Amino acid sequence: MIKLAMRNLFRQKRRSILTVLTMMGGFVLAAFSIAWSDGTYSDVIRAFTGNRLGHIQIHKKGYLDRPSLYKTIDNLGNIGEKLDQTEHIKGWAPRIYAYGLGSVGDRSTALRIIGIDPDRENRTTHFQKKLKEGGGFAGKTHHPVVLGLGLARQLHAKLGDELAIVSQGADGSIANDAYTVTGLVDSGDPNADRMDCYLRLSDAQELMVLPGQAHEIAITVDRLSRVGSVTTKLRALFSGTGLSVAPWQEFAASFYRAMQVDRNGNWITLAVILLIVAVGVLNTVLMSVLERRREYGVLLALGTRRGRLIRMVVTEATLLALGSVAVGIIVGFFLNWWVSLHGIALSEPFTYGGVTFTVLRTELNVSSFAIPACTVIATAVLVALAPAWTASRTDPARSMRTH
Repeated sequence: MIKLAMRNLFRQKRRSILTVLTMMGGFVLAAFSIAWSDGTYSDVIRAFTGNRLGHIQIHKKGYLDRPSLYKTIDNLGNIGEKLDQTEHIKGWAPRIYAYGLGSVGDRSTALRIIGIDPDRENRTTHFQKKLKEGGGFAGKTHHPVVLGLGLARQLHAKLGDELAIVSQGADGSIANDAYTVTGLVDSGDPNADRMDCYLRLSDAQELMVLPGQAHEIAITVDRLSRVGSVTTKLRALFSGTGLSVAPWQEFAASFYRAMQVDRNGNWITLAVILLIVAVGVLNTVLMSVLERRREYGVLLALGTRRGRLIRMVVTEATLLALGSVAVGIIVGFFLNWWVSLHGIALSEPFTYGGVTFTVLRTELNVSSFAIPACTVIATAVLVALAPAWTASRTDPARSMRTH
């Protein structure tokens, strides 16, 4: 059957080659579209989670639903030891969150106080790389504070200025102290940078009267694909302790839903590409069937079963699809590989999820080739069924008289 189908295809070499090129073009476009989509979303997730929020977060139960100054994580030392022993965790960083009023000179504004461990935060979310001015927490300044760029502009704050913070401590007392501005940071989220100021974890614990406590532990893993398995391990590890472990899909649910909606829209592009492939295959197979009516009539007259005739036509379409996929994998691999290394520079940067992008890259993965391959082959087979059925319904006597 395969040998006969190959002979039939090479009888019309030009038409077969054009069909293979059409299907290959559709395959390459589909593979590039999926790889570009996966690469873009992977960059977004890495920037949004790995560089800011973390891939996984640990909180006191109920904190995410209703954040409170009093819902804290205790025994940070014991928890840290368990996290250090957990496989695939790249880094973890405790944080304190509170709100207050900040003043520089005669300017005041509301701000969000974030207490961080500088060393752990650098290992976990590369905090030091986000500094635009100053040395951050690297120096020996007493009570240093790092401001978001937007907050610094509102307060007209410069390096070396004194920031006075007033808030309420966990014990009900008035929390107030003065800090020296040692750095300005761009986190990638302009909205957050208009409110956020960063203190050392120890300074924030002292200010808010939360000794040895934190509201959140941000965790990053070595690979995004392992977030689910590590989350499952941590949930089992901390079960019964009053702590909740959430992956980024849960604590950044609105961002995740928006991303999924946007990603689902890419399937429309894939459907259009497959429609083009389907039309090309249908045109080739249908023309072949119409030109070979006499041949089919002779075969049926000689006793060929109608089912065998259907299989022959479908086999021809399948071979065309397999050939186009084989060539398409080679072309698509080198195209996606090149773009994954060098990227495509955007004429105008765009912002997604508070992250600004100037270059888009593809991601080399199996799905970007497997999905187009399966859909192209399945489309070719399904489209060939109608012409194959038409060929099997040929009247031998009429077809031989007419042609």
